[in-house]
Amino acid sequence: MSNSGPVELIGATASPYTRKMLALLRYRRIPYAITWGDPSTILAERGIESPRIPFLPTFLFANASGELEAVCDSTPITHRLEKSVAGRLAIPSDPALAFINYLLEDFGDEWCTKYMFHYRWHFAPDADNAGTLLPLAANLTVPPQTHQQLKAHFTERQVGRLGFVGSNDQTAPIIDASYRRLLNQLEAHFEREPFLLGARPGSADFALFGQLTQLVGFDPTPRAIAHQLSPRTVAWVGVTDDLSGLEPVDGDWRSVDSLPDTLRSILGEVGRTYVPALLANAAAIEGGQKQWSATIDGALWSQNTFPYQGKCLAWIRQEYAGLDDASRSCVDGLLAGTGCEMLLA
Repeated sequence: MSNSGPVELIGATASPYTRKMLALLRYRRIPYAITWGDPSTILAERGIESPRIPFLPTFLFANASGELEAVCDSTPITHRLEKSVAGRLAIPSDPALAFINYLLEDFGDEWCTKYMFHYRWHFAPDADNAGTLLPLAANLTVPPQTHQQLKAHFTERQVGRLGFVGSNDQTAPIIDASYRRLLNQLEAHFEREPFLLGARPGSADFALFGQLTQLVGFDPTPRAIAHQLSPRTVAWVGVTDDLSGLEPVDGDWRSVDSLPDTLRSILGEVGRTYVPALLANAAAIEGGQKQWSATIDGALWSQNTFPYQGKCLAWIRQEYAGLDDASRSCVDGLLAGTGCEMLLA
């Protein structure tokens, strides 16, 4: 990160990870300057080497030589900012709670994005909405004929990518049921707590928030479901967008043994859906298989193997292995019976 001036990043309004990181930066009161657009194009224009796969958002940090380098992947960036910018931290100081925060952040980033991508491109009205608006977000002044061409091209490309998140006619009911359960769980939780882990947000809140900005604010089908099932979640998304005025203290985070049953219910959704997906994906990677199948929520789920989520599982286990005995015991007690304990076997 540069020693002076705001943090620079490149993002898009309809990118849940961009929205995650902007909300985090606002909460932490870290000055930032965002350029809306395609990272590959913008980096090339500025003569900055592009990452192998330039994800949204792409951050620009100064390296040891003082030159800007492009960095992606929101969770490592969050940890980098925790170390480089003091105050208003988004990762709990208690190691056990920090692990639960890490697990929930991963769930938000990697499983809840299945909701977002599925609803956006699986249903014709949602795909029409996204296909219409996304090219305009990139260039408001695009001529009508070009806009229609871009809409058709972009929609066809994105619908063709549904398989990457496992969305198809067979898995659609599983995704829909999981989204609805999570909304009901959040409705119950937000009746007791303003954030996942107490009265101040952790990075897990911002991960979940990022996906929900799209689900309750952009895409018609999941927006209608959210307004029906969880008005508290809809309101929470609006509030969490800018928490720069919140004045948190350490005591605002709960201890692991005082977390409410509503949070344990959310962990149960992680264990019910995301955990079997992670384990089946990892087994496929180990076996050199390009696809995997597993029973998730009582139904068959099949999709292409995703190497990155193999890394996610390894990182979760690495975080767990780094806990001291007392913290590990607290985590084990909370996760017992949720299904999440299978990750750590």
